[in-house]
Amino acid sequence: MRTSPGNGLRATLAAGRFAVTAEIGPPRGADAGAVEAKAEMLRGWVDAANVTDNQGAHVRMGSLGASVLVQRAGVEPIMQVTCRDRNRMALQSDLLSAGALGIPNVLLLTGDHPRYGDHPDAMPVFDLDGVQLTWTARTLRDEGELLSGRELAGRPGWLIGSVENPFAPPASFRARRLAKKVVAGAEFAQTQYVFDVDGFARWMADVRDLGLPERCAVLAGVGPVRSLRVLEYLRTGVPGIHVPDHLERRLRGVPSDRVAAEGIRVCVETIEALRELPGVAGVHLMAFGYERGVPDILAAAGFSPDRGPANDASPRALSAVPGEG
Repeated sequence: MRTSPGNGLRATLAAGRFAVTAEIGPPRGADAGAVEAKAEMLRGWVDAANVTDNQGAHVRMGSLGASVLVQRAGVEPIMQVTCRDRNRMALQSDLLSAGALGIPNVLLLTGDHPRYGDHPDAMPVFDLDGVQLTWTARTLRDEGELLSGRELAGRPGWLIGSVENPFAPPASFRARRLAKKVVAGAEFAQTQYVFDVDGFARWMADVRDLGLPERCAVLAGVGPVRSLRVLEYLRTGVPGIHVPDHLERRLRGVPSDRVAAEGIRVCVETIEALRELPGVAGVHLMAFGYERGVPDILAAAGFSPDRGPANDASPRALSAVPGEG
């Protein structure tokens, strides 16, 4: 999966190839080298990498600046933009800046409340939510207009992404929620961690019934559980993540010094299973603090640093999705 010109996330999805994205968390500081080092670990293995935006409501280097550094390091960035810290003026300004700097993809989400982060007394903004921001981005790109109605001098050209959690209650609503984001303009969607492949398959059946895979590429979230402490946190500390009992028993059933290896093995098996599900366009590999392990995980799942396995899906048109009204 080269990230050379003519490739990258848009080209991979348009060609119907199975896509792989990963995640880069900017540092808590101004160290450009820390961003470049993470990008170097991923270069050639992924179609693009998310650059997070003050993830978990913790202050870090901004996603716009870090995205530029990631791109310079030879990895295509997906710039995350959250609604937590900016009003609609600042959000539009940052999106236009990303377009001017050649950032090829944006991922738009509401964001965590400041109370959960390292500045709990910070004033939350949330002038827009993730769906509204998605519609805003589509309006900027496809209509060439600000939310005020004023015309843009030049339109951005990024691919628009969103997020979804298939396991958050009520489960019956989750596919329809993704449909709202697709109508707003989402062209690809990354999901929360998938540990329950059978449950995810049921959600994907609902997604297919709504005809969404033809309009929005679904990238299933995966990642290695490398310790029992992380396992417990995912089970009890993160709403909407479902860790099946059989997986918990499997990880608890090996010696403590083998949990990390078993967790990686589970991740590889999950990627292989997801690849067979109709409508799944790729995976989003989240390995926080373990970026160095991404190439090994992908190699074990059958990928190479030059080309990922082909998807049987026909080429997908990534034209803009019409909005409501």
